[in-house]
Amino acid sequence: MRLNVDGVLAALFATFIVLTAPSAWAQLFETRAQQAYLVEADTGSVLFALNENEKVPPASLAKLMTMEVVFNAIKSGRLTLDDEFAVSENAWRNGGAMSGGSTMFAELKSSIALRDLIQGVIVQSANDGCIIIAEGMAGSEENFAKLMTERAAALGLQNTTFGNSTGLPHPDSAVTMRDLVLLSRHIYQTYPEFYHYYSQEDFTWNKITQRNRNPLLKLDIGVDGLKTGYTEASGYAIVSSINREGRRLFLAMSGLESQDARREEARKMLEWGIRAFERKTLFDDDEIVAFADTYGGVGPVSLKAARKVDIFLPISNPDRLKARVHYKWPIRPPVEEGEELGRLEVFIGETLSLEEPLFAAQPVKKGPIHTQALDALLELVQFWN
Repeated sequence: MRLNVDGVLAALFATFIVLTAPSAWAQLFETRAQQAYLVEADTGSVLFALNENEKVPPASLAKLMTMEVVFNAIKSGRLTLDDEFAVSENAWRNGGAMSGGSTMFAELKSSIALRDLIQGVIVQSANDGCIIIAEGMAGSEENFAKLMTERAAALGLQNTTFGNSTGLPHPDSAVTMRDLVLLSRHIYQTYPEFYHYYSQEDFTWNKITQRNRNPLLKLDIGVDGLKTGYTEASGYAIVSSINREGRRLFLAMSGLESQDARREEARKMLEWGIRAFERKTLFDDDEIVAFADTYGGVGPVSLKAARKVDIFLPISNPDRLKARVHYKWPIRPPVEEGEELGRLEVFIGETLSLEEPLFAAQPVKKGPIHTQALDALLELVQFWN
């Protein structure tokens, strides 16, 4: 399919094309969660969204960011799995058994290899493990929290900040379901060598065996990660991934009233996401998505995506799918082939389901002087009108 786009005098131009498609998710699925976000991993298609940009306390879901900082350090060569970290009195007292929270029972003044700390944090949700890592990498948990927040911003997590490494209540800590899904998808795609830790059934440290706290792992439905959390302020939460029937989904949900509700609501939404959607191609490889006028150029420029544009659409309840192209105007030549000029947005109902950058399919040179003068005159006329 092709979308013709005519330029107008504006800082940002958008146009719509309406296609036959299934209806919005609100009519297809209901959940007791207060916030939820479900995404297909390969295409990035949003399958469900409910208050996905609402900030909530992260609880133990903050440990996803703690591990991303660790994985990034290992991947860049700054750390190895064999590096050892000392157990301080602060980590032992505020994250160990006497703290009353999740712990791997690290012994005071001992040293623990990073590979074991990773398993303690991921499998056992160990607060002492987080503090040990934070102090070892940044000198203090406060400094490490700043690294977490900076790293979150670098990954494009726009509404996420951290006050500590554990997710224990802190006024500076906040996440959204959208950011948590983006983070989880990033961890899966960027650090596949470490992702198996999230499906590890149990881990033994200091002669104490603890099972993975993710209740979906033992249901045998294809779930292979990631993390649960709870705070009095926001209720029970979970971030999870499922890999089944040739597709992978990532889910984040929060605001549930009990552990049972968290397990059942997450299970239902993940299985619904697998069953209720089918993959459709909107634009093939190298297919022109739109044409955009250039300012004083030799003709318009064709816009295309860098890859085939696929989306997952609900199978039932036909309704309307809307696609919109944004580009900044005026586009001033010369334009280089492959230059990023805009983006394609695809909506199901009122929710943005897919977004793809658009690039110039061919170079465009400056036009002759009379073409540039005519475009300048047209701009002036449109401005005064």
